[in-house]
Amino acid sequence: MIVRLVIFLAASLLASGPLRAEVYELPPDGFDVIGAVATVTASHEDTLVDIARRHGLGYQDIVRANPDVNIWLPGEGTEVLLPTRFVLPPGPREGLVLNLAEYRMYFFPPAEEGRPSFVYSYPISIGRMDWETPLGETKIVAMAKNPAWYPPQSVRDEHAADGDPLPRIVPPGPQNPLGTRALRLSLPGYLIHGTNRPAGVGMRVSHGCIRMFPEDIEFLFQRVRVNTPVRIINAPVKLGWDGEALVAEVHPVLESPQPLVDASLQQIEKLDADVELPDPELHSREPLTQITERFIDVTSERAGQLDWGLVELLVERSDGIPEAVGISIKNAATSAASE
Repeated sequence: MIVRLVIFLAASLLASGPLRAEVYELPPDGFDVIGAVATVTASHEDTLVDIARRHGLGYQDIVRANPDVNIWLPGEGTEVLLPTRFVLPPGPREGLVLNLAEYRMYFFPPAEEGRPSFVYSYPISIGRMDWETPLGETKIVAMAKNPAWYPPQSVRDEHAADGDPLPRIVPPGPQNPLGTRALRLSLPGYLIHGTNRPAGVGMRVSHGCIRMFPEDIEFLFQRVRVNTPVRIINAPVKLGWDGEALVAEVHPVLESPQPLVDASLQQIEKLDADVELPDPELHSREPLTQITERFIDVTSERAGQLDWGLVELLVERSDGIPEAVGISIKNAATSAASE
């Protein structure tokens, strides 16, 4: 298991912004699991949302991991499970990878010579069902500090219908829903940005953009650049290796699909000719089918065997907490893909 690292970056490494960031050392090729599950004890003033934010988790993360704990009054002395172990998302480990089903972003910065490689992981909010966040490959095309918000007419119409009219321009400040930082994507109209309502991070609440905790977007803002590749996927099932163990992580399937947007895709620059776009039909497949497909992928060069009883229990739970569901085997001919 790769032990979770909490890196305290020296002030000399940072020109400005936060002095602390949680990161994970990137495992070597053939290993796919980072972090470790932990517990903390709630104090009398804590909410689960408070605890989640302190530990790099979002609303769905903490609630699914603690189904029997009151969200707003967990109670002093209550043990709270922190689901801070993750199977890395499938595909290239570069740039930003946003897994909508997981409500989570992974940032793979370029490796620095002579230093270990790291991956950052952040909770995110995604578009609600009537304002889908699209899937696909895109990139950062612009970056802004303290951005003004120009709400589109559709959003202004929605607010007006609710008796909450919006101005044409919302200046920077505490009323600006973009927060203090924004990253514009080549998907027209879509941003990765902060928020003035951090309690909603880790939920499906936005108009399609990706929201982050203010401290997370400010930290990320210092480390990404224009043209950083961004890959948006919908992978409720992840499967990977942790030593000799096959580990699965299962999240609930999103209630409605996150389609590839044809009009937007025409404007996306292809970032890597060897990388396939996410499959727009993946959301409709049953989790067991997805696990079978992922099993075929992760055992293409290393044979393994699944315990389907454990797989079924994990799918039934669908709480996002990774569990070992199989092992490596020496003889590829005995692989359990058909069991």
